[in-house]
Amino acid sequence: MTQFIINNIAPIMFSALIVFLLFGFPVAFGLAACGMFFGFVGIELGILPASLFQALPLRIFGIMGNDTLLAIPFFTFMGLILERSGMAEDLLDTIGQLFGPLRGGLAFAVIFVGAMLAATTGVVAASVISMGLISLPIMLRYGYDRRVASGVIAASGTLAQIIPPSLVLIIMADQLGRSVGDMYKGAFIPGFVLTGLYAGYILLIALFKPNWVPALPPEARTIREPNGKSGLASLGVLLALSVGLAVYVGLNYERLLAWMGNHAVTEAPMDEQIVVSMSLAVIFAFVLAVINRVTKLGLLSRMAEQVTFVLIPPLLLIFLVLGTIFLGIATPTEGGAMGAAGALLLAIMRRRVNLSLLKQAMNTTAKLSCFVVFILIGSTVFSLTFQGVDGPKWVEHLLTNLPGGAIGFLIVVNLMVFVLAFFLDFFELSFIIIPLLGPVAEKLLQTMYPDIPVNSLMIWFGVMLGVNMQTSFMHPPFGFALFYLRSVAPQNEYTDKVTSKRIAPVTTGQIYWGAVPFVIIQMVMVGLVIAFPRLVTVGLGEQQKIDIDKVQMEAPAEVEFGSSAPGMEDPFAPPADGASEPASAPAN
Repeated sequence: MTQFIINNIAPIMFSALIVFLLFGFPVAFGLAACGMFFGFVGIELGILPASLFQALPLRIFGIMGNDTLLAIPFFTFMGLILERSGMAEDLLDTIGQLFGPLRGGLAFAVIFVGAMLAATTGVVAASVISMGLISLPIMLRYGYDRRVASGVIAASGTLAQIIPPSLVLIIMADQLGRSVGDMYKGAFIPGFVLTGLYAGYILLIALFKPNWVPALPPEARTIREPNGKSGLASLGVLLALSVGLAVYVGLNYERLLAWMGNHAVTEAPMDEQIVVSMSLAVIFAFVLAVINRVTKLGLLSRMAEQVTFVLIPPLLLIFLVLGTIFLGIATPTEGGAMGAAGALLLAIMRRRVNLSLLKQAMNTTAKLSCFVVFILIGSTVFSLTFQGVDGPKWVEHLLTNLPGGAIGFLIVVNLMVFVLAFFLDFFELSFIIIPLLGPVAEKLLQTMYPDIPVNSLMIWFGVMLGVNMQTSFMHPPFGFALFYLRSVAPQNEYTDKVTSKRIAPVTTGQIYWGAVPFVIIQMVMVGLVIAFPRLVTVGLGEQQKIDIDKVQMEAPAEVEFGSSAPGMEDPFAPPADGASEPASAPAN
């Protein structure tokens, strides 16, 4: 029996962890307890050295000194302040009025605002609760199918999982040992492709089941011109001018830099061109709206002006956070700090800040940050013992011997993450699964994609798993986004304040069935990321490959034996005749 335990301690340890989690123990303490127990067992059996746990304090201090993890409280605080500052309410009201005349307009507005909130907050709970409180009553009031309404709100809220600045991408980058900035760049396009897939699903419903997603009635469209028109034409002209400016700047970016005096730039990175061109387009629209309001020339309609003033603050905040990260001006931690300060400034400008709001935001931020740190400490204790018993080698042999090679590895890993997401959230999955899968993926995936650099390949792997883990928020019956929506959805029949009609409650079954199509869409997105890795790697840039065998070192031809090349004179040599003493070296 003892020999069996010694030979199979790694799989026994992993199985025991699963049992711990299934019994409902807190994940952080389950990980730590499992690691400590099997560590002492390994020491008693002579598998592990008695000094094993002496390395634990240094690892824990390393966690506490990890600058990357500082971005988590910053982005959490930013999201909570924005959620309470009324930005989500203004966005949903204005965008709902904009898309209201269309079938499915409110659902399109929820998806659009969900993407905007994801790019500014990065917190799923804040997005789902805000949109559930604001949009769900309006959808129920005007006859939306309850499954569609609840599904689109929950799914749009989970976009905060994959669209930067996402918390899961920070954890993923830390566990894979990659740059958070690169992870953000890699997830940028897949995040908005997923948003487009959501919108495409609503479009299909609007075409084939129009009674499920009716348009807003005329009396519900409050933003109108004095002549009774909608003002959409003016907004279309403003959008065309802004997009035209962005396209022009993007296509002529290097020329504009040269015209401004920066002749050293021959080819600017794609992400830099996108950020700068979009920022200039946003500033142009804002300036035009300000001129229109101050001079009252009537250049823009009320709708165009309202949309511009509502969209500009979150767009500027996106540039402040993501723009500075993509341009290399700030690290993700510094970008998070600027985002938190910008969110606080926006809340002050809206006069929505008080001591109670700050206490709530800081209290929730502290709780989430402690939650993350405790799970990370627990996973560190577990991984210390697991590595000591050669657990990573067992996992590597298990996964590399799968039929199908790299393709089989990807299928098994995605199925495993999809199933575990029924029971664990993305923090727990990231800290338990990613450290085991990362080294194996780095070896196997290079055989599948030999032309992609290792760094870009691991970023692609992380983004793929991030999209898959997004389903952990949508899985019935344990999806957290469904729980958030259940907490704010009406559980009893009530009287609508506007129409005075009796509105039936939203059942838990309707919320679950509404989530199923969006879970399928998320899995389709995983397939797209696997089939088209350039969706992730296109913005990362290619690392130049250097052939060591062809590296040559050449000395200057005119340097004679015994003399020194220019700039290589001996600083301690005596001065030549007639020359002054060499200047002393500057003090440190």
